[in-house]
Amino acid sequence: MSRFEEYRDRFADVAMERHDGILQVSLHTDGGSLKWSERAHRELPEAFRQIATDPDNRVVILTGTGPDFLTEMAFERRNTTPLGWDRIAHEGRHMLFDLLDIEVPVIAAVNGPATEHAELALLSDIVLASETAAFADHQHVVAGVVPGDGVHIVWPWLLGMNRARHFLLTGRTIGAREALELGLVAEVLPPERLLERAWELARQLAGNTTLTLRYTRACLTMLIRRELRFGLAHGLALESLAAVDARSFPPSPPPAPGRP
Repeated sequence: MSRFEEYRDRFADVAMERHDGILQVSLHTDGGSLKWSERAHRELPEAFRQIATDPDNRVVILTGTGPDFLTEMAFERRNTTPLGWDRIAHEGRHMLFDLLDIEVPVIAAVNGPATEHAELALLSDIVLASETAAFADHQHVVAGVVPGDGVHIVWPWLLGMNRARHFLLTGRTIGAREALELGLVAEVLPPERLLERAWELARQLAGNTTLTLRYTRACLTMLIRRELRFGLAHGLALESLAAVDARSFPPSPPPAPGRP
């Protein structure tokens, strides 16, 4: 088991505060909106693991810092080696499973646009969105990368198969109000009300018994965990293979004259 005092200040890109068993997890880079970097990719699975094994956490609020939830990619993939992609795939598998291993309800407060790894928020049990929020997938197909790190499972689950394929292939952006209509989020709020509402709901949930909180979370994540267990590793392998082929090596030379 982990202890809050031992992990709360361990992570550079994850700020935490806890009151009455409600843990607020704020993603950031140097106090501003999170930039998706190798460090963040490495830290988040471990942060989720520590949160999941702390029995004193009763409800978790996941949010961002600054105007964006996550829009900037500061992850250099072009020269990543095969061994580097193996590490990325390992972290990618654990990131989603460690998030889902948190055994208490998770409330996402999406403070602004989430155009990179929006699934981190959308896998929460309750998703609240600021009026400034928007959702897209700009780190995969439109950036020349196979969408195999779980988004190929999460987005069809949330949007339906055909709408999700269009979404992933085109990089289309879904605004907060449309996200509400599509069922991606439960409530849309003014930015200044977002965290206040998240804490209201967290206090309401925290009034339940520990076993009710834990087992409700287990029930509500059972099906998505099954789908990820079936397809995540395979999708990550395809993403890594395509990325190594396209980005790590120069184009193949043309065949010699007279040869196929």
